[in-house]
Amino acid sequence: MISSQIIKNSIEELGAISKVDLAVWGSEGKEIAATFETGDISPTLISGFVESPADSQVIGQHHLLKVLDEEAVLFVLDAKGGSEDTYMIGRIAVSQLQHLIIAYKERYDRNNFFQNLLLDNMLLVDIYNRAKKLHIEAVVPRAVFLIETDKEKDGTAMELLNGMFSSQVGDYITAVDESNVILIKALAVEDSYERLEQIADTIVDMMNTEAMLNVRVAYGTIVEELKEVSKSYKEAKMALDVGKIFYAEKKVSAYNTLGIGRLIYQLPINLCRIFIDEIFGSNVPAELDDETLTTINKFFENNLNVSETSRQLFVHRNTLVYRIEKLQKSTGLDIRVFDDALTFKIALMVVNYMRYLDSLDY
Repeated sequence: MISSQIIKNSIEELGAISKVDLAVWGSEGKEIAATFETGDISPTLISGFVESPADSQVIGQHHLLKVLDEEAVLFVLDAKGGSEDTYMIGRIAVSQLQHLIIAYKERYDRNNFFQNLLLDNMLLVDIYNRAKKLHIEAVVPRAVFLIETDKEKDGTAMELLNGMFSSQVGDYITAVDESNVILIKALAVEDSYERLEQIADTIVDMMNTEAMLNVRVAYGTIVEELKEVSKSYKEAKMALDVGKIFYAEKKVSAYNTLGIGRLIYQLPINLCRIFIDEIFGSNVPAELDDETLTTINKFFENNLNVSETSRQLFVHRNTLVYRIEKLQKSTGLDIRVFDDALTFKIALMVVNYMRYLDSLDY
C-alpha cells in the first residue's frame, strides 16, 4: 500500500502551494502525516467520523474529509483554515490521494499478476480477464530476462532496472525469489535475437558500472502472447543454469544458443553415470588445472589444429603435443582425433553437470 512518506510528500507539496495546513490519519485514528501540530484532534474523534455516514465534517477550523478505497474509508484528511477555499483545497487533496491509491494499487496488482503468470498459477481465461482490467496488452512480442546478482536480498538491481526500463512502454520488473530479478521486456515486431543480446549486454555493463554488481543474465525465446510469457521464463531459468554449468566464463546466456549444453542438462543422472563409466571407467578425470583446460579449449577453438593452437598459446609445438599426449595417457582419449575430441568434449560437459547436481544435494 501507499507509504506514509509518499503521503507526507504529497500533502507538504500541496500545502506549500495552497498555504493551507493539511493532515492525514489512518481510519483507526493514527496520525500518518501532517504539516501542523494536531494535538487538538483526538484519535477517538477521527474514529467517530469514520463510523459516521457523512463524507465530510467541520470542527472549528478543521475540515475533515474521507479518503475512500472503493467503498472503504482508508484515510481521513484534515484541511485546517478559516478561509472559504480551505474546504476546496481539502477536496483537491482527497482527489490526489485517491489517485495515488489507485496508481499504487494497480502497480501492486500488476506485480502480483505477473508473478502468478510466470509461475503458471492462473487459468487461461483469468489471464486475459485480469490483463484487460490492468490495461496490459495481450498480444505483444515479449521476452523474459532473468538477472542473477551476487548479492542476495539486495534491492540495488531492482532499482537500477526500474531506472533502465519503463512500464509505460510495456516493460515489467518483478521477482519470484530472493536472488533473481525478472524483466518482462516488450519488443517491437521487428526486434530480433540480436536485439535481446544487446539488451542483456547493456544490463551486465550497467550493473557493473553503476553499482559494481557482478550479474549473470539469461533470456528465453520471444513469445507473441501473454499466455506464453511463462514459457519464456522457464527457458530463461534453464539458460541461467546451463550457462553456469557449461559456459561459466559467459555473463549472458540465451536459450536459443545453448547447443549441446541444453541436451545434457535434460539427461537423467543415471544415464550420465552410465556414459561416464563407458568412457573413463574408474579413471574419471579429477579437476583439470587451468593450463590443461586452456589448452583443451583453445585446441577445440582452432578445430584441432596443433600449429595454430601452439601459436596462439605462445608455446612450442612439441610442448602442446606433450600436453595432449599426457591427457591421452590419463583418459585414454587422443583429442587430435575427431571422434575422441568429440567424445572428450561431451564427457567433460557431462562430468561438470554431474558435479553440479552433486553440489545441489548439499
